[in-house]
Order: sequence, then C-alpha cells, then structure tokens
Amino acid sequence: MVEEFEHQAVFYRGSQGLVDAVVPFVREGVRRGESVLVALLPERLASVEAALGAEAMRVDFVDMGELGANPACIIPEWRRFVEGAGGTGMRGVGEPVWSGRREVETVEAVFHEALLNDAFHGEPAWQLMCPYDVESLPTTVIEQAVRCHPIAHGSGVDAGYAGAGLGSALFASGLPSAPDDADAFEFGPEDLKGLRRVVERLAGLAGLRQAAAEDLVLAAHELATNSVVHGGGAGVLSAWSDPDAFVVEVRDAGVIEDPLVGRDLLQGLAENGRGIWMANQLCDLVQVRSGPTGTVVRLYDWL
Repeated sequence: MVEEFEHQAVFYRGSQGLVDAVVPFVREGVRRGESVLVALLPERLASVEAALGAEAMRVDFVDMGELGANPACIIPEWRRFVEGAGGTGMRGVGEPVWSGRREVETVEAVFHEALLNDAFHGEPAWQLMCPYDVESLPTTVIEQAVRCHPIAHGSGVDAGYAGAGLGSALFASGLPSAPDDADAFEFGPEDLKGLRRVVERLAGLAGLRQAAAEDLVLAAHELATNSVVHGGGAGVLSAWSDPDAFVVEVRDAGVIEDPLVGRDLLQGLAENGRGIWMANQLCDLVQVRSGPTGTVVRLYDWL
C-alpha cells in the first residue's frame, strides 16, 4: 500500500508491450481488492481486457479517446474516481499522449501530466501509471514524460524529473503570439453583447457548424465576462483559423494563481474558475496560461 500519490510513467513498445506493462499492475490491484480504473484508446482497452480474463470484471474501463480529447477534462475524472473509492486502495492507468494527436493536443496532454503532481499532492494515497509508446512517439515527448513523472521505467532517455513545480512553471510560461492576420477586438463592460455577435459571425465565416458555433459563442462570452469582472475590467479577443481549427483567444491583465483553474470538479470551483470550466465542457480544446503579464485563454473547435 502506497503512502502518497505515486505517479509513474512506463515506456513500452507496441501493443504487446503495452499489455506486458499494464496487466501485471492492474492485476495486482485487483487481487489486493483495490479500486482500479483503466483509461486507454478503445483498441488498447480491448487488449488489456482480454489479457485480464475474468479479472476484467473487477476493473472500470474508460475510453481515453473520448475522455482525453480535451486533456483538461482528465483530472476531474480522476477526482471522481478517487472520491468514489472512499479511501480504499486505488490505482489507475491513463494514457493521454498517443501518436496521431494534433500538436496542440500533445502540448496540453503533457501539461496535464505535469499538473497531476500538483492536483493530487496531499490527497489520499493512490497509484497512477501512464504508458508511453516509444515506438511511435517522438523523443521530445518521451523526454517531457520523464520530466513529468517522479517514477519512470524504461524510457531510454537521460532527461530527469523536473519536480512538482513543473506544472506551475508551464502555466506561467505563456503561449505563442496570435497570428499577425488574426482579427482582434478590444472590449470593456459595454462591449460584451456585441462581442457575442462578432464571434458568431467569424465562426460562421470559418465554416463551424451551428451547434459548435453556439457553444463557442457562449464560452467566449463567459471568458470575456471574467476579464471584465476579474481581469482588470477589459481585454482583447482575437480569432483566427488554423488548418483544422477555428481559434478564439481572450487576453486580459488579470493574473490567475491556480494552474489547475477549470480542471476541478464543478462544486469545488471558485467563482472566477467557472467560466474556464464551462469552456472546457463546450469546446474541443482549451489552453490557459497566466503569469505576471496577464492571462490568456484559447478556445479551439475543430473544423
């Protein structure tokens, strides 16, 4: 039985390598009577479930492709798991990074891995294994994984664990500037209603489907309202199209101190975190960074 949160990475090669790495860890938990949750892509879930045989009945399986599409939604699921276990032995398997993810998704998945160390520091003791496929992932991702995990098995790289403060450091590091040709609009309290119409028009021009556009408009309005109420009374909204996404960014002069903003369970959120939490539910991907120069939140909807 572990005495604190144990966050480990395990590096494998191919589908059989995943089974060989994950199944003994899961089986040990089952035989100890622990609560066990496994979150992998569907085909990987099927391989692990088949290898477990009858013991799979004692395991909860979650499709990481659905849960982790927006990596900011993963920590709330682990919160529910830990709280639902009621303090008994707990262990999980989660693979938020896989080959074929968009670059921005991989950036956020790595950021999520760093934040896990802050999210569960001092929480009830449990074990989380994060598998990484060294055959299909670039070396830079493997190096980042080693930096995010206090325990790392079989990576074959020299990069060392960067410490529990890595998530906070990444949160304060900012994001690349918006493209030079992005549409940009300064706003204050009197502009919020008009800003909704602006986002709706630009989303339509970008080809976003109506339901997604409506969700994006709502999320952008919530963030702009946060800027007015909590971020100094004003902000700048920018919008642009990437090759496969329509992006809306809201910047303001406010500073958010909690790198886990918008990633907790709803009932535990401070008032100014609810807009970001809502954005995570409404958009395909959300990036949040905040430091001395202010806060930036980017909303992505895939085209």
